[in-house]
Amino acid sequence: MNRIAVIIGSTRPGRNGEAVARWVYEIASKRNDAEYELVDIAQFNLPLLDEPVPPTMGQYTKEHTKAWAAKIATFDGFVFVTPEYNHATSGALKNAIDFLYNEWTNKAAGFVGYGSVGGSRAIENLRLILSELQIAHVRNSVMLSLFTDFENYSVFKPGAHQEPLVNGMLDQVVAWSGALKPLRK
Repeated sequence: MNRIAVIIGSTRPGRNGEAVARWVYEIASKRNDAEYELVDIAQFNLPLLDEPVPPTMGQYTKEHTKAWAAKIATFDGFVFVTPEYNHATSGALKNAIDFLYNEWTNKAAGFVGYGSVGGSRAIENLRLILSELQIAHVRNSVMLSLFTDFENYSVFKPGAHQEPLVNGMLDQVVAWSGALKPLRK
């Protein structure tokens, strides 16, 4: 069975991402097509990229990198839950992605964005980044508006129409994760 990580892409104090990711995880947990796990980049305490060798070499020297690599290597696909900061994903998520290479390749990814325009620009930013890592990103994504899916821009209250969008995105992530499995062997 495919393993899919729901990655909390923010480390900011008071972040909205944790509530959003838990909501996605709860929806995913009702499904029986994959094994889902919530992964919080904040728990890995990754500094700004501090490895002396490029990640494509796979020669990690820092314990935090080894722990992060070991976690990410266990998954077949990912759902990136990303805020939109200044028309892009968070620096913390970009940094976490940049630490690794082979652990990401030939896997699938979907996106849940949130922000003033639903995190759409952060999602597009991630599409560019993940293409370089040979991650197949799916078409369906979920875009949550700070104006309509949050109360006072901070209390997450998604509209009922959002849950089917999450399931549609997960359908694609699971399918693509399975389809790419032969490339990972």
